[in-house]
Amino acid sequence: MEAPLTVQIVEFNTKVMQDELKKLGLKVNHHEANITFLKSEINAIEASIADLTIKLGKKVVPSNNGTSVQEAEQRTIESICNQDKTAASLICQLKKRHSAQISTMPMMKDIIGVVATLGKVNDDNLSSLLSEYLGIDNMLGLVCKTYDGIKSLETYGKEGIIDKKSGIHGLGGSIGKFLHGRFTVFCLENIRPFSGEVMIHDPQRYLMLHKPRLPNGESPPGFLGFAVNMIHMDQTYLSCFTPHGHGLRETLLYSLFSHLQVYKTTADLRRAIPLINDGAVSLDGSILRPNGSFCLGDRKDVEVKFTVALSSGDSNTPGSITEMEEQFKLKNWEKERLVEDMKREEDLLKQVKGSFGNQKQQLVDYITQSPAAKRVQGSPTIRSPATPGSNPFAATPGRNPFTSTPGGHPFATTPGGHPIAATPGSHPIAATPGNISFAVKPPHMR
Repeated sequence: MEAPLTVQIVEFNTKVMQDELKKLGLKVNHHEANITFLKSEINAIEASIADLTIKLGKKVVPSNNGTSVQEAEQRTIESICNQDKTAASLICQLKKRHSAQISTMPMMKDIIGVVATLGKVNDDNLSSLLSEYLGIDNMLGLVCKTYDGIKSLETYGKEGIIDKKSGIHGLGGSIGKFLHGRFTVFCLENIRPFSGEVMIHDPQRYLMLHKPRLPNGESPPGFLGFAVNMIHMDQTYLSCFTPHGHGLRETLLYSLFSHLQVYKTTADLRRAIPLINDGAVSLDGSILRPNGSFCLGDRKDVEVKFTVALSSGDSNTPGSITEMEEQFKLKNWEKERLVEDMKREEDLLKQVKGSFGNQKQQLVDYITQSPAAKRVQGSPTIRSPATPGSNPFAATPGRNPFTSTPGGHPFATTPGGHPIAATPGSHPIAATPGNISFAVKPPHMR
């Protein structure tokens, strides 16, 4: 009776150890799932914090030295008018001084405006930076609705010579203003629009761009957002759509900025270079072009830049600013709590994994070192751990796990008539965390 009793003891002890191993495995899975959930929550809150940072505009420092939005817009128009002998200057002067006479002209109806006047930025430094990035030619570019509108701006005579008496040249000559050199014109219906999704329920119709992510799933330090979503437009321009239903942001602004990223500092930008595909700028003046080139040296004053003012959707009343600041503080507090929770889960996971490893080793030692277990270690009711990730039901390649032994019996027996494994000394299957298997006894053992 010694052999049957020994087998029962070994089976009992092994099952106890396997049950404990299974419990620890389930705990490992539980803590890993919690960490995954907390990471997703932290990423969502970081996105909200970045959006609030953009709206606050560096904590909403007064941007226009006390001037109103209308005064800020007039200063932008004056800076364009000072660019003498340019198409943008001519158009602004005509709208300012002869709006009644030109309002019925087909050519003028097709012109939406000048790039610099189509949007606002809520920070003077950011306005200068984005304007410098685009360059004076793009900032003074005219924006037309259709290609027919562009054709009406300029006509040509023999040998491709520009007819100075027609189009925008003739219009300028009629008021004593003459154009010199080239000028840029954008045609909305010919611009390839952004192919992704747009926040159609947001008044500003922001583009849904994928934020850069580090291997751990977090946004790189100092990342503030995308330049294309930092331009605020008035309702007049938000209601301007192409025949296919695309607005100015997903056409004109996206063609100018694409996925241009904005960072707080040069150090932040340079650390994030592997995550930058379409250029980046930093608030302290760095510019990285989409082609990989850097703009170095001293910054110069920008002659024409975007109007600096909070958009109409972001009221600059003290109450709304206070509300945004409170949201900003709340989001940061929520992030701190989640980070603490994740740190606690990571510590618990480390402890449970350590316990799992110890329990696994104890089971291996019991099976391989116990004299009693050695005599019955091939028993089909005993399972010893394998490497994590192994299939608990795997058989030897090319062999049926229930194939008979050379003697013709599916299970070999000891002299006392008790089953042991077909291959002496082989170890049954081990458990991975959360995946513990138990042996099924043959019919004559049930």
